[in-house]
Amino acid sequence: MAKDSYLVGLIGAGVGPSLSPALHEREADRQGLRYLYRLIDVDALGVAPQAVGDLVRAARDLGFDGLNITHPCKQLVIEHLDALSPQAEALGAVNTVVFEAGGRAVGHNTDVTGFAASFARGLRDAPLEQVVQIGAGGAGAAVAHATLTLGAERVTVVDALADRAVGLADSLNRHFGPGRARAAVPGLLPDLLAGADGLVHATPTGMAAHPGLPLPAESLRPELWVAEVVYRPLETELVRAARESGCAVLDGGGMAAFQAADSFRLFTGREADAARMLADIGELAGSSAGQVV
Repeated sequence: MAKDSYLVGLIGAGVGPSLSPALHEREADRQGLRYLYRLIDVDALGVAPQAVGDLVRAARDLGFDGLNITHPCKQLVIEHLDALSPQAEALGAVNTVVFEAGGRAVGHNTDVTGFAASFARGLRDAPLEQVVQIGAGGAGAAVAHATLTLGAERVTVVDALADRAVGLADSLNRHFGPGRARAAVPGLLPDLLAGADGLVHATPTGMAAHPGLPLPAESLRPELWVAEVVYRPLETELVRAARESGCAVLDGGGMAAFQAADSFRLFTGREADAARMLADIGELAGSSAGQVV
């Protein structure tokens, strides 16, 4: 007999502004489910991100059905899980943990499908020969995989941590074939963007707790499309600057809605209505989410 009551949560740093609780609970209400979604903020708890393993074990022991995992714990959580889905294993990053019968903790990644669905919806005809991506962390790994799966000829990964950028580029080349990815340092961004079709931003910069721009605004030009991963706020400084520069811009709301719908399915076994969840994000954030603006 299917369950009708669920307890889930989100582990990460600075997650107070997250829309995930409202997104999941609204969809559950529409499906007649009792569904509690709790925020587990490592900053508020005063613990290091490396404590994610203890938090996952505590949630399991307290009867949680599953967890979402966000920055900066998507890679740190892996060693504390019992198994990974093939996609999470290939990415080396987890954003969803499901507690199966017997307390087995299984890691999944819905960021890949979430970004791919949002991009296909909002930037369907965008050129994809040369894409520059800022960020090589957990979210960066997912969106780089998604971008190459969507047909990008080559993705250049830029990260302040050079070894992390090289590691992700090497992983992408092993998975997609030689020459599909390369690593670069932030100082090369202006030159890289001058010859790029599009920019994907996959770092925390622009979040409520991490305001600012991830690159010089003068590097943006009208021919460049820009896809943002941050969704709180929907209009990050990058989204605003790119729009003012004449770029086609995809905000982070679409990725958030589609990945949440996939996580909801993993937690409950029930299909979520991603279109309704996208409308929820727009309503909750006070604008139209997941749109080219």
